[in-house]
Amino acid sequence: MTRVSALVLVLLWVGATLLLAELRWFRRPRLVDRLARYTPGAAPARRSSGVLSVGSFGEVVAPLAQTWGSRLSRVFGVSDELGVRLERVHSQMTVTAFRTRQLGISLAALAVGGVLAVALHPPAVVALLFLVGVPLLAFLVVEQQAVRASAEWQRRIFLELPIVSEQLGMLLGSGYSLGSALNRLARRGDGACATDLVRVCGRMRQGLSDIDALREWSALADVDALSRLVTILAMNREGGDLAHLISEEARTIRQDAQRELVEIIERRGQQVWIPVTVATLVPGVLFIVVPFIEAMRLFTTG
Repeated sequence: MTRVSALVLVLLWVGATLLLAELRWFRRPRLVDRLARYTPGAAPARRSSGVLSVGSFGEVVAPLAQTWGSRLSRVFGVSDELGVRLERVHSQMTVTAFRTRQLGISLAALAVGGVLAVALHPPAVVALLFLVGVPLLAFLVVEQQAVRASAEWQRRIFLELPIVSEQLGMLLGSGYSLGSALNRLARRGDGACATDLVRVCGRMRQGLSDIDALREWSALADVDALSRLVTILAMNREGGDLAHLISEEARTIRQDAQRELVEIIERRGQQVWIPVTVATLVPGVLFIVVPFIEAMRLFTTG
């Protein structure tokens, strides 16, 4: 308990030092600020209001949160960069804002763990678990939210690709160019693919070619079926029956989706038998064990 109290006191001392360092009456002026008044043509020095500078504090904390957050996420097996995941799901939050929010939640969890450790008087191992495990769990929960949102967006793209591919094949077969077909799908759709196609069309208006914009989308989405479709669309300028190839690819993607659905159904069907098997084996084991124990008792006492 003494160690826990000492650790809490050290954390409070560090926090108080960081806060007081932002106050003008506690902080010594920097050498640059002291010499600025003697520089010819320098603007008059601004007097600090004596309150905590939230901007300067954020400028210090944000890079640390981003660096350590990226390292911790890689330690726990998250390979995708956070910026890619946020851009994939069209999030308005930047990487720095996400990591700073994640750090704030972890610090709040650390405070809760410290309060629990002081209030419950647990053993040293449990107290250490409160002080380390609770903030780490909060960090992983926030990280898992971003991972889950990215995976769900990829899943939506995969499920929508057969319909989008068929529509794209029909438009190209009826005489539309690739750019105009993509713009039509982006305007008329409201799913994940249509949302991504709006960004693709925006990149095309910025001067990127249609194939380069599609390849950029494919690299960002990281869906194998989309990569195959973009490879087929890259043959647009080479002529040939491109609409037929797109229809075949749409059929292949639909078969892949059906195969995954069958695998999920079979896996869930196997999971149903787990409680049934347990409910059958437990009474059977009891019926076997009880007579065996009784027979052994008779032999040993006889």
